[in-house]
Amino acid sequence: MELFEAVQLALQSLWANKLRSILTLLGVVIGVASVIMVVTLTNGAKSFVTSKINTYGAGVVTVTKMPQTFITLDEYLSFQKRRDITIDDFRAIVSECRLCVSVGARRDATGSIVYGNHSSTDTDIRGWTWTMPAISNLNIDIGRSFTEVEDQHSTHVAIVGSDIVDNLLGPGDPLGKEIRVDGSPYTVIGVGEPQGKMFGQSMDNWVAIPLTAFLASHGAHDSLDIYVNAGAGGEVMDMVSDELRTIMRARRHLTPGVPDSFTIDTSATFQNLLSKILNSFGAVVAAIAAISLVIGGIVIMNIMLVSVTERTREIGVRKALGARRQDILLQFLIESGTMALVGGFIGVFAGIAAAKTITLIIAFPSSVQLWSILVSLAVSASVGIFFGVYPAHKAAQLDPIAALRAEL
Repeated sequence: MELFEAVQLALQSLWANKLRSILTLLGVVIGVASVIMVVTLTNGAKSFVTSKINTYGAGVVTVTKMPQTFITLDEYLSFQKRRDITIDDFRAIVSECRLCVSVGARRDATGSIVYGNHSSTDTDIRGWTWTMPAISNLNIDIGRSFTEVEDQHSTHVAIVGSDIVDNLLGPGDPLGKEIRVDGSPYTVIGVGEPQGKMFGQSMDNWVAIPLTAFLASHGAHDSLDIYVNAGAGGEVMDMVSDELRTIMRARRHLTPGVPDSFTIDTSATFQNLLSKILNSFGAVVAAIAAISLVIGGIVIMNIMLVSVTERTREIGVRKALGARRQDILLQFLIESGTMALVGGFIGVFAGIAAAKTITLIIAFPSSVQLWSILVSLAVSASVGIFFGVYPAHKAAQLDPIAALRAEL
C-alpha cells in the first residue's frame, strides 16, 4: 500500500468517528500541549529574566548583606544577623578598589508620590548614587541624570518612570515639576525609558533620588546593595570579586578561616541558578507529559485493536488480492502513527494558544521554540507507531481464509 493511501485511510477513519477520535487522541493532545506550553513559557521567562539580569551588564559584581536565594528558614535568620552594608563600605570600595571601573550603591523602599491632586502609594522609591543610572544602563528619555555634586549635597532632584508622568504629572513638560516623595519635595530632572510589564506588574512605577537624600529622609538603618562595574571578561570579574572580598573582610576584621559576613555575586550566578530552576521544572513537566503520552499510546493501541477486529474482512480481501504481511503491518503502523501525529498537531496549537493566553492575561513572557514543536511532533508520531506495533502485527498474522469468512 502506498504511504499516501494509508495516511488517507487513517484520516478518513478519524473523521468518520469524531467522538471516538477525540477521546482516543486526548492523552496525546494533553501531553504535547503541556510540553509546548511549559517550554514556551519557561523560555520566555528565561529570556526575559536574563535580559533583566543583564540590564546591569555582564561585567557587574554585587556586594550585598544577603544572597538573593536561600533554601531554609535557618539560612534566612543567619543571613539577617549579618552586619548591614553601609555608605562607609561603599566609600571604602570607591577609594580602595583599583580594578573597579565604577561603583554604585542603591537602597529601595515603597512609598507615596504626590503631585497636585494626584498621588500613588505603591511606588518604588530608589535611592541611587550618581553612578547607578549608568551602571544599570538606564536610558533617559527626557532630561538628564544625577550629577556627582547633586549626590554629594543631597540635592532634592528626581528621575521618574513613565508611569509617574502618565498617571501623576499629566500632559506638558514634566521637567521642573515638583513632586513630594514620602512628604519631601523633589524637582523632576529626568524621565526614564519605558520598560513595560513583568508578570502583570508595571516596571515604570518608580522614582529615583540621590542616595544621600534618600538616607536623610528614610534613615540609614537598612543595608545597601553595592554594584561594581568590573568591565568585560570572566577572569577580570574574578579578580574584582577577590579584591572586593579583601576590602570587605578587612573592614569587618574577619580572620582567616572565618566565613564572609556578606555576599558577592555576579550576573553569571543568577543565570546559573535560573537555568537550574527552569531545568528542574521542565524535567517535572516532561515526566508528567510522558505519562500522558503513554496513556494516549495505550488508548491508541486499544482503538487500533478494535479497528483490526472491525476490518477483518477488509484485511482478508487485501491478502486475497496479493497484499503481503509486511504491507498489512505497514498499513496499520502508518494509521496509528498518523492518528498520534494529528493529536500532536492539535496539542501544539493548544499549547501555544494556552501560553499566549497566559501572556495576554498576566503579561507573563512567552517565546515559541521551533525545536520544541518538532520534537513534540516526532515524539507523538513515535508513540503512535510504538503502540501500534502489536495491533499491526495481529492484523498481519490473520489467516486470509478465516478473515474472509468473518462476519461483518
